Amino acid sequence: MRVVVDLNRCQGYAQCCYAAPGRFELRGREILFYDPAPPNHERAEIERAVEACPVHAISVAFADIDLKRPPGTAR
Repeated sequence: MRVVVDLNRCQGYAQCCYAAPGRFELRGREILFYDPAPPNHERAEIERAVEACPVHAISVAFADIDLKRPPGTAR
């Protein structure tokens, strides 16, 4: 799993910090620290953080999903 936060879009609402407190942390008013490669067993928590962001600044890519290939095609 790979997590990316667009820090230009992030407004510091900290909703991700509430949804995934072990993976996102707001320090001060504007500095967001996050784990760019959280363990797969925290997938549900990370997905909650993505959904909670009011400005859609968080994106996630999962190793088990290849977004470049249509479903059902050979690798």
